[in-house]
Parts: sequence; C-alpha cells; structure tokens
Amino acid sequence: MNLTRVDWLIMLLYFAFVLGIGFALKRFMKTSKDFFQAGRALPAWICGLAFISANLGAQEVIGMGASGAKYGLETAHFYGIGAIPAMVFVGIFMMPFYYGSKARSVPEFLRLRFDEKTRGLNACTFAVMTVFSSGISMYAMARLIQALHIFDALFRALHWNPDGIFTFAIVLSALIVLLYIFLGGLTSAIYNEVLQFFLIVAGFLPLVLLGLRNIGGWHGLKASLPAAYMHEWKGVMHASTNPMGVDIIGLGMGLGFVLGAGYWCTDFLVIQTAMASHNMEASRRVPLIAAVPKMVFPFLVILPGLIAIALPTPHTTIAISQVNGAIVHDISIVPPEAAEGRGLIPAKINPVTGKPMLDASGQPLLDYDMATPNMLLHYFPTGILGLGLTALLASFMSGMAGNVTAFNTVFTYDLYQSYIHKGASDRHYLAVGRWATIGGILFSIATAYAAINFNNIMDTLQLVFSFVNAPLFATFLLGMFWKRATGHGAFSGLIAGTAAAMVHHGLTLPIEAHSGIHGGWIHVIHHYPSDMAQNFWGAIFAFSANFVVAVIVSLLTRPRPDEELVELVRSLTPMPSHAHLPWWKRPGTLAIAVLLGAIAINIFFA
Repeated sequence: MNLTRVDWLIMLLYFAFVLGIGFALKRFMKTSKDFFQAGRALPAWICGLAFISANLGAQEVIGMGASGAKYGLETAHFYGIGAIPAMVFVGIFMMPFYYGSKARSVPEFLRLRFDEKTRGLNACTFAVMTVFSSGISMYAMARLIQALHIFDALFRALHWNPDGIFTFAIVLSALIVLLYIFLGGLTSAIYNEVLQFFLIVAGFLPLVLLGLRNIGGWHGLKASLPAAYMHEWKGVMHASTNPMGVDIIGLGMGLGFVLGAGYWCTDFLVIQTAMASHNMEASRRVPLIAAVPKMVFPFLVILPGLIAIALPTPHTTIAISQVNGAIVHDISIVPPEAAEGRGLIPAKINPVTGKPMLDASGQPLLDYDMATPNMLLHYFPTGILGLGLTALLASFMSGMAGNVTAFNTVFTYDLYQSYIHKGASDRHYLAVGRWATIGGILFSIATAYAAINFNNIMDTLQLVFSFVNAPLFATFLLGMFWKRATGHGAFSGLIAGTAAAMVHHGLTLPIEAHSGIHGGWIHVIHHYPSDMAQNFWGAIFAFSANFVVAVIVSLLTRPRPDEELVELVRSLTPMPSHAHLPWWKRPGTLAIAVLLGAIAINIFFA
C-alpha cells in the first residue's frame, strides 16, 4: 500500500496538533497539581469525553473489532453489561467518595480508607497494569505501521533491515507521546483524548456504512456469518453453544459485575479524568455524560470486525484472456497469510521473526487484531484512508498517554513521595513526575513485545484486569459500604485475590493454546473454550477470594473509629443534594436515561 500526499498531510496535521497542545500548555504547568490533576478546573463535558476516550485506545478500537471477528455480537456485552451499568454506579455512588476525600489518586484513597500498606500494594500492581496497557497500545500501533508498509521506502533508502520496522514504530510512537505528556501533563492528555473522540467518530462511521452497504446491509451480514455470530444472547446459557465460550454465570458475574465494575469504578486511568473536573457535581456527571456516546460505540468498533470476517477470503487467481490473438495471463497474487486466513483476517505472522504462528493443533493462528486495519485498506480511498488511519493512530497514542499519565501520578504521589523522598518541594515532585513519564514509556516499550503471543489484544487486557481490577473491586465495595472493613482485611484480601487469579491462570488453559503466557504454567486441570472465558472466571475467583478473606480478617481485627471514616464510608457520609437543580440536570435522572439506553442496546442485539 502506498499512502498519497493527502493521506500523509492528514496524519502530519494530527501529529502537529498533538504536539502543539503540549507546547501550548507547558507554560501553565507550574505546580504538581497542574501537571497531575489538570488543576481540578475542567468542565464536565470535557472530562466526560476524556473519560470515555481514555478507554478508546487500542483495546477499544482494535480490540473490539478483533473480538467482533473472533466472538461475534457477544462482544456487545462489553457495553450493555460490562460498561454502562458500571459507569452509572461510579457516577452515582463512588465519585462522591473519590472527589470528596480530596484524594489525588485511587491508591491514595485506599490509604485514607484503610492504611499505608494497602495503598502501597495497589500502587505497585496498578503501576504494572498501566505499563502493560500502554505497551499493548504501542504493539497495536507498531503492527498497524508494519502491516501498512508505511516505512518500507524509508528503510530501503537507508539500507536498513526491514525486520526493524516493528521496533522503529514502537520507539517513534513512544517519543511522540513522551513529548506532549512531558510538556503538558494530564491536561494535554485530556484535550488530546477529546480530539481523538471526534477523530474516531469521523473515521469509523464511513467505514461501517461502506462495509454494510457492500455486504448487503444487516440482512446480508447475517446471511454471511454463522447464526451464533449474530446473536448477543442466544446460546449464553451454556459455554459450548456460543463463540465466546462463556456461560451466563461467567458473563454476568465475570464481565458484568467483576471486570466491568472493577475497571470503570476503580481504574485510575479513567477515574483521574472525572477527578479533574471543577466540582463535586460535575465529577458525578462525568461518567454519566460519557455513558451516552458509549452506547453507540458498538456500531462503530464491533461491526468492522464482523464485516471483515464475513467477506470472501482472497486467493491467488489466474485469469486467461486473448488480446489480438495473444493469450494473456493476468495473475493476482495474494500473500500466503491472507490466503490462509478467513475473510479479511490474515494468518498471524510474528512481527519480529517474520515466521507464521500456529496454535496447539498446528493450524495457522488468525490475526484478529488486523480486522479493523484491513477494513480501512479495503474500503477507504485516498484522503478518507488518511483520516481513518489518523483515527487509529490517535486511539493508540491516547491509550498510551492515558496510561502513562496515570502511571506518573501514582508513581510520584503513592510510591516516590510516600516511600522514597517525603517532604520535598512541590517543584521537586513536578520534576519527578516528568522523569516518571520517561520511565513509564521505557517500561511500556519492553511490555509491548509480550502482546505478540496473543491474536486478540482484548484477551490480553482482560487477563491483566483479572489480576488487578477484579480483586480491587472487592476491596472498594467493602471499604465504601461496610464500615467494619479494616486495613488488615483489605491488604490480606488483595493478596489473596491476586494469588487466586495467578493460581487459576496457572491451572487452566484455553483450548488450542500453548501452555505459558496463556495459562497452564503450573499444571492443566481444566480447559476453557476461549481466552475470554478463562479471563472471566479468573476474575470471579479473584474477586471471591478477596471478598471472603477480607471479611474474615476484618472481623478478627480492630476497625477504625467512625469519626475517621466520614467522607469515606457511605453510611457515615451525607450524600450531596441536587434539589436546587432542575430535574433534567440531576445525576439520578441522567442515570435512569442511561440505563434505559443500555436496555435498548441489549434488546437490539438480542
């Protein structure tokens, strides 16, 4: 593929705008609060778009398309069950505690509610998770650049080994993100996330409309795929009767309750955007505002994957014709990985070694992550292609930026200030935050290579979340709604929950997967139908172990006095009143409207 000048111009304008935001905001970054918390001065609608856009990284744009191709419309459960209810819950019930406590981060809230050791443990696990998430975005961006052959001409001109394009793309994306975060901090990340939101809508809406028109509309798409692919609820009672291989318990408890709520209610990556708003009332509206566009994103990010898997698989063809009495052979050569794939989904090639990757049965591993990028190449002409690619690149870099800003905040406030250098000046912590940005980027580069072993980055992310967010959600539920929960209970529960997730992962393995990073590294006692099913049940085990251990240990240890838990526990904290607001501006009214929309989504995809 050769990008034209128009395509390059669109992408270069985006990069210039991104860096320009960083340079423009640099002069406002005078204190650590400005750098890490955006001064807590942004309007709700800006934070609302950033709240959803912080999640619109590679895991959303590429991962949801990949999951749509791999699992079908069941992927929509990540919205109707795994996102919308949790976003309502965090807005109505949890933001008053986050914002009212004046905590600068989620780990710092745990220190206020429990104790220092609970905060330290969560800060460490969260830092690791953000590094992995950022690395996955880097991996996806590098795969896209490599697959589109964007830098092939440059490498040929410089006589460099083309195998180095993957690493070159990772380093290049890291440098761009590093520069604008280093300059403008969280504010820069938030404004770029808002820009990214509009780019994704502008880039992906034409893609979906063109794809549906080409395949014959909704009915044509249904006719081109197995029946199970086009039903969100059909077959979920049993794991063996649906593509995702998840039964109703794994779906409802694993995704809807543990992983969904665990992510949206406790992940500082998204919580920090709501905490950047200008007051308590605005912070409660932020997740609810974000939930409105979230409801339409299944149409933008899942359908491209379904269309990609439904299209005919390309094969090398030879057309023989006669021209002025001469026999002409017109040969259309298709790369082997495309011919061995399905639809527009190619067989997976290791981006470092260049060799085909096989599953446990020796069959080619499909590269579902290429579903959305290949759709762009298949349907978009010059100019529109540049817009689509820019939307993808924006999502990758915003995902990286969100994770890096969360990492530098947690590292500076919850690790460095707490355990390494207490009592330093604000200017010192601002400098440490900038250096932490560099460190987070470097660690993310290293973790990008771990994603090579998965053919769907959403599977990779849910695995990481089952280790970190799932047990953490149990800690938050107990801490906010049970005043008897103690620091010793919370710390023991987090240890037990993470350990349970690790043991479950080590004893189980998805079908057709190799033992190792996919699981089974202790001993395989159970096979799951898919990586996603394994992740959902791993989250259930992690949450349950945390909850049980935390309750038992809390009952055996002394709780904190009630007066120390005001603004931290619901029964001891007066909830903010919105009686002065018109009924249509109250968070409760907006929450009801959002939940009705979520029900409508489930009915539509049923």
